[in-house]
Amino acid sequence: MAKSNYVPLFETKQVKGRLLFRCIAASIFLGICFIVMYRVMFFPVGGKAERWTWIGLFLSELWFCFYWFLTTVSRWNSVYRLPYIQRLSQRFEKELPGIDIFVCTTDPLIEPPSMVVNTVLSVMAYDYPPEKLSIYLSDDGGSDLTFYAMLEAANFSKTWLPFCKKFRVEPTSPEAYFRTASEPLSDAVNVKDWLSVKILIDGRDSNAVDIEGNPLPTLVYLAREKRPQHHHHFKAGSMNALIRVSSRISNGPIILNVDCDMYSNNSKAIKYSLCLFMDEKKGDEIAYIQFLQSFDNLTKNEIYASSFRVLQQLELHGLDAIGGPCYNGSGCFHRREALCGKKYEKNYKVDWKKVSDTKADESASFLEETCKVLASCTFEHNTTWGKEMGLIYGFLVEDIITGLNIQCKGWKSMYLSPERDGFLGVAPITLLQTLVQHKRWMDGHLQVFLSRYCPLLYGYKKIPLKLRLAYCPYNLWAANCLATLYIVVVPCLCLLKGISLFPKISSPWVFPFAYVAFVHRAYSLNEFLWCGGTFRGWCNDQRMWLFNRTTAYFFALFETILKLLGYSQLNFVVTAKVADKEALKRYDGELIEFGATSPMFDILATLAMLNLFGTFGALKKVILDVDEDLQVLDKFGLQILLCFVFVTINLPVYQALFFRNDNGKMPSSVTYKSIIFAMLACTATMY
Repeated sequence: MAKSNYVPLFETKQVKGRLLFRCIAASIFLGICFIVMYRVMFFPVGGKAERWTWIGLFLSELWFCFYWFLTTVSRWNSVYRLPYIQRLSQRFEKELPGIDIFVCTTDPLIEPPSMVVNTVLSVMAYDYPPEKLSIYLSDDGGSDLTFYAMLEAANFSKTWLPFCKKFRVEPTSPEAYFRTASEPLSDAVNVKDWLSVKILIDGRDSNAVDIEGNPLPTLVYLAREKRPQHHHHFKAGSMNALIRVSSRISNGPIILNVDCDMYSNNSKAIKYSLCLFMDEKKGDEIAYIQFLQSFDNLTKNEIYASSFRVLQQLELHGLDAIGGPCYNGSGCFHRREALCGKKYEKNYKVDWKKVSDTKADESASFLEETCKVLASCTFEHNTTWGKEMGLIYGFLVEDIITGLNIQCKGWKSMYLSPERDGFLGVAPITLLQTLVQHKRWMDGHLQVFLSRYCPLLYGYKKIPLKLRLAYCPYNLWAANCLATLYIVVVPCLCLLKGISLFPKISSPWVFPFAYVAFVHRAYSLNEFLWCGGTFRGWCNDQRMWLFNRTTAYFFALFETILKLLGYSQLNFVVTAKVADKEALKRYDGELIEFGATSPMFDILATLAMLNLFGTFGALKKVILDVDEDLQVLDKFGLQILLCFVFVTINLPVYQALFFRNDNGKMPSSVTYKSIIFAMLACTATMY
């Protein structure tokens, strides 16, 4: 197309509210400066305990300020992409490239075959020429259940795909669609078709089949060879095997990978991504396009804060403006060449006419034998797979490190968040599942920061400084635990000891502390509501912020240190996607699930009791010392308020410790240990 006739396939627009964000950030920075001045000017000259607690609190505040600065940098200039699929259809309808779709599963007990099949069927039903679609399932569990479920899915797709096209079904996951769809009433023929398909899903009527003769996508099942003496590299190994196998069968220039629990929720997602990849001016530099990841089982108020709505709807748009978002492991479209290690060059151009049809001509049996070799556990020996080609090995967050490695080779990435979510997954429905999942993520991120792939060093002169800094808040998530634990523990103990850590209420120095705390949280609430959340959802988000930082982040930091010292090995934990009915009922009722023994719950309960005792101690001073109650409130007002905030956040913990009778209550052993530990800490502090 001539440059004079060039019409972009997508548009880049600035996110609204940037000026307000920058003004508030500037005012918070000014408040931080005054807090630092106060800490320096009023350094205690008295006892040893006063000096050390002051220093510890000052260091914690400096860490929070530094972390706030990193997150602010990444959001300073946010953008969003607006694709035009009508232009794509007009320009490239006959030259659309082949798309290879990868779905990975591990354990049929944790990831039920029915869920895997629904995901596979959903991506088979994309609004895209079916002859250009190839779906690959990697089953690391080698399960007979999953294999035979895939055979059933292949048969059912002959009916499901025409049904989706006829009724314009969204979402295209059968289970998700029939769970939410209403039966059509206007047309008797449509009603008959609708009912016949849903019986098919129940497997009760084997004769209810309607094949229209339309072409079907290619469907490939892969169970990798495994041997005890060879590391299979978890999901990264599955992905790399699929890259090699698919290159021999369909060799689509664009690859989409989704987790087995994350089904397609937008049948036009492929065309949205191609608007970016195939744009004549800006498309050739794009390595991957990350879609927003949402979940279909969230409660109204998101009891475990699993939506990450502010991060996904605001923060990742900030990364998009400075080089591109990180690769998040699922719901991501890749350029095959970039994923296979190719470096970007300025003169790189894609001829979509040549890559629009790349499927192999050999027989299925011949390809099957060839692919067995490509998927064998010894194929990667003495190759660059897992190092320079494919996903990088040796990290719990193989997706993050792979995305960074691709960006450091000159490629860019982009972020898409269409009005209708591209993919919907399954969020954990118990607190322990959530904390374990966060621990794995934080462990992996910190591992990256402490490795040779640290973005600040590895990305030097390869990616922009802002992008290197933007990676750091995620890499340093686990490190937040130390400052958070200090803020939670020390002020309440100092309250019992009679050590003041904040300015008096009557002092003008109280205003910087009050301003920074109030404005920062008020703006956080405003963002959460603007992103579609609720006030109670925001409160739950703050609670999970505290729970994660004091437990999951702490254990992630501890395990990472052990790994560096050689006392622990890489351990990939798959989050369970199933739960018992009682736990599910409590989740739907937004009751936090504590019904298990875990060191994480020991910490949560002990910290909750510690702040409760601190608050009681403060109230005792105010009530009993009648003549000095105003002085106590004036001197310890902010400390008392801080303890009261933590007590309020921990109300569900107290309920689980003392008032609940269901199976989701805190185990008795945890209750006894938390009371004993908290009392010992308070007693030791007062003497």
